[in-house]
Amino acid sequence: MSKVPADLKYTKSHEWIRSDADGLLTVGITDHAQEALGDIVFLELPEAGRSVAAGEAVAVIESVKAASDIYAPVDGEIIASNTAATDAPEAINADAYDNWLFKLKPAPGADLDALLDSAGYEAEIAEA
Repeated sequence: MSKVPADLKYTKSHEWIRSDADGLLTVGITDHAQEALGDIVFLELPEAGRSVAAGEAVAVIESVKAASDIYAPVDGEIIASNTAATDAPEAINADAYDNWLFKLKPAPGADLDALLDSAGYEAEIAEA
């Protein structure tokens, strides 16, 4: 069974979101997503400074089985991308929650309440 840490928020499109002390959001893909993808071989992450809308495809992750989009969880601006993850994308298979993909500064009024808590995400993947 996939790990779903209780201290994170989630999207229905399988991103995890951690609210950091500096007000930024750190975003990655869930353990469930990396299991479904299989061996991850390539990442294309967004450029810093890019403005994004909630639900917008901002990155691409490729495995030996498929390519999938990664979506912005809320409106905001990309602050940083994890170049260590692009250099070693297989690390996401080892620990999806230890290998973030990008950091996002949420726009004023960004709807963080629309994100799922761990119980909501567990219910979502149980139905899949």
